[in-house]
Amino acid sequence: MSRILVVNSNTTEAVTARIAATALAACPAGASVTTISAPFGLPLIVTRADWLVAGPATLAALSAHRGGYDAAVIACFGDPGLDAAKELLDLPVLGISEAAFHAAAMLGRRFGVVSFTAALQPMFEDCLEHHGLRARCAGFRMGPGFSGDPGAVADERRGLLLDLVRQSVELDGAEAVILAGGPLAGVAASLQPEVSVPLVDGTAAAVRLAAALVGMVPRREPRLRSLAGYGAEVSRLYTG
Repeated sequence: MSRILVVNSNTTEAVTARIAATALAACPAGASVTTISAPFGLPLIVTRADWLVAGPATLAALSAHRGGYDAAVIACFGDPGLDAAKELLDLPVLGISEAAFHAAAMLGRRFGVVSFTAALQPMFEDCLEHHGLRARCAGFRMGPGFSGDPGAVADERRGLLLDLVRQSVELDGAEAVILAGGPLAGVAASLQPEVSVPLVDGTAAAVRLAAALVGMVPRREPRLRSLAGYGAEVSRLYTG
């Protein structure tokens, strides 16, 4: 049985619980899934600065559980630490935005991105550009400022999210819509009966793709180097 590790890059356990439920529901037969929170960092990843802080925390989580999984998912939209993890680990590592963008691009010619606060948009745009799918994006529909409980935002803003999805479809021409953000795990499935186009949940997409990719990354020879000043978990990725 293939084992998938899902890492919530923030420290909010209620968000981790949402991600865990969504990951478990998406986990295909013949695979198992374990979901954990970052060992340190922020309760919510919002800005580019937050994204940079979340990278080492995500790598620390991946390192601490090394040997206990066959593929990994970084369950934070923006994919902090993803490129480093792909380089340092000899197994598939996917980000939920990476998976969501590619899945949405296969479900429709143009896709929209919806989330609960506009503060996230610059980071999302950077991530979209990084994954090379900017031209396929019909646009962003984002909610107002947010300073509440990340674990409750999906329920508190459900009506707003549904309105934003409909705007993405009716005004922007989106043929698929991504519900973006770890705190929105599970919302796509909840809203799908009320929407005429496919809704994409990054956590669900990443878990399914990770299971499909198990065994496709060859073992690499480590390039051992000394890393000063970081915690033991991150350092082990360099020192072996």
